[in-house]
Amino acid sequence: MKTYSSLKKIKPMKHLISALYVVGAVMSLLGAVVYVTGWPLAPYVYTVGATLFALAQINSPVNAKNPTIKRLRRQQIFASLLLVLTGAFMLFTRGNEWIVCMTIAAILELYTSVRIPQEEEKS
Repeated sequence: MKTYSSLKKIKPMKHLISALYVVGAVMSLLGAVVYVTGWPLAPYVYTVGATLFALAQINSPVNAKNPTIKRLRRQQIFASLLLVLTGAFMLFTRGNEWIVCMTIAAILELYTSVRIPQEEEKS
């Protein structure tokens, strides 16, 4: 049985995860868009944003016993790590490898964001 003090600890964590999602997504989008202009700090903005987004996804609680949902969550975490890898490509290479990595990550994120609610609805 959960006590009142343990419930008070859970609620701020949900707010923190939501804030990490939003801040990370905005920073990632801003860094990727501004990277095209050649601004030297754009890869750093993107990488920090992608890292915040990945931390939020990794730490978001999931209470699923369904193996399909667990698999989709692993794919989602893999996609968020690919977003961080995209930042490394932006920082350390001068080619367009980051675009390929970001595209793969975006497709996986989109797929899992559609499939997880469908599977949760079934169970």
